[in-house]
Amino acid sequence: MTDAYSQPIREWWAQRWIDVLESFGWVRRLARARIYAREGNVLSIEFNGEKVAALVQGTAPEPYKVTLSLDPFTDEQWSYVIESMSQRAIFSAKLLAGEMPQTIEEVFTGNGLSLFPFTKFDIHSRCSCPDPANPCKHIGAVYYLLGDRFGEDPFVLFQLRGRSKEQIIEALRQTRSQGEHKESNLQNADSFEPSATQSSYALNLEKFWHYADELEPSLVVIAPPPSSETVLDVLGTIPLKISDGDATVATKAAQAAMQHLKGIYQSASQQAILTAMNVATPKTGAEL
Repeated sequence: MTDAYSQPIREWWAQRWIDVLESFGWVRRLARARIYAREGNVLSIEFNGEKVAALVQGTAPEPYKVTLSLDPFTDEQWSYVIESMSQRAIFSAKLLAGEMPQTIEEVFTGNGLSLFPFTKFDIHSRCSCPDPANPCKHIGAVYYLLGDRFGEDPFVLFQLRGRSKEQIIEALRQTRSQGEHKESNLQNADSFEPSATQSSYALNLEKFWHYADELEPSLVVIAPPPSSETVLDVLGTIPLKISDGDATVATKAAQAAMQHLKGIYQSASQQAILTAMNVATPKTGAEL
C-alpha cells in the first residue's frame, strides 16, 4: 500500500504514535481505518480538555460519533515531569519551536510514566456504530488523524495526558525561575561579608569587566562545544512567506536563508575562537 498513512511520517513523535497503535495487533482493522482517514471520512475532530470527540462518516447517512482519551497524569506526576524537563533548557527551546525533543520519552520513563500508550488498555475509545469490535474502522481513522495533529502541534499529545501548552510553558517558566532564584540566593550567601567591612568591597562599575593581572596559561582551555547542535538547529527552518504563494519557492528560499545564516554562524564562531586565542584574523582582500 502506498497511501499517505503507510509511509513514514516526517515528525518522529507522530510516527511513534502510529507505530505504537499498529504494534497492538489491529492489522486488518487499521488497514481499513487508513482508507477512511485517507478518503476524508473523518468530518471533524475536537478537543475538550484531554478528551477527543470526532465525527466519522460511515455507510449510514448520519456520521458516527467517536470519543477517545488516554489516562491523564496526576498533578503530582506532572510536577515531577516538569521538574525533570526544566533541568534541560533544550526541551523548552524545542517545544517552543514546535518540535518534540528526541529524548522526551526518557523524562517520562524516568518518572515511572509513559507518554505514549503502553498497552491497548491505556486507550479508552467508543464509537456509536453497531460494530462491536474496538477499535472499529471509525475509531482507527481518528487514530491516524491524531497522528497528523501531533505532527502539527506536539503539545496535543501532552493535552491528552492532562496538560495544555499554556500550562506546560508556564510551569516550565516558573520552575526554571525558582531554580535561578535559589541559585542566586546561594551565591549571595556565599559572597556575604559582615557589614563592618562591606565598604572596602564597594564595586567600581567602570572597571567591573576589567582584569589587570595575567591569567595562568595552563588554566585557559579553548575547546569546541560538546554538541554540534546550534541555535539554528533548535529553531528549525525559518518560515518565509512568498508573495505568489508557491510552496516550492518558499521552501527553497527558506533553505537558502538557513545556509546563509549557518555560514554567518560558523564565521562568528571561528572569529570568537581566534579572538580568545589572541590570533589576528587573516585578511582576505575584501573585508566587510
